[in-house]
Amino acid sequence: MLAIRLPEKIEKRLARLAKRTGRTKTYYAREAILQHLNDLEDIYLAEKRLEAIRSGRSRAIPLEKVMRRYGLRD
Repeated sequence: MLAIRLPEKIEKRLARLAKRTGRTKTYYAREAILQHLNDLEDIYLAEKRLEAIRSGRSRAIPLEKVMRRYGLRD
């Protein structure tokens, strides 16, 4: 179970959309979360990786090397 507070303007937009389409506000909130969760996870992981590279705890691998390794050269 998840309860969230939304700004009033967003709540009204969500309610209007639900009413116009015959779906629930919960349906649209769930859809929004499902569609964007992968993106949020990717962003978080990329930020952590960048932090590790900048601090010297990790090194970047040149794209050319990755392409060669997996046979993706032109």
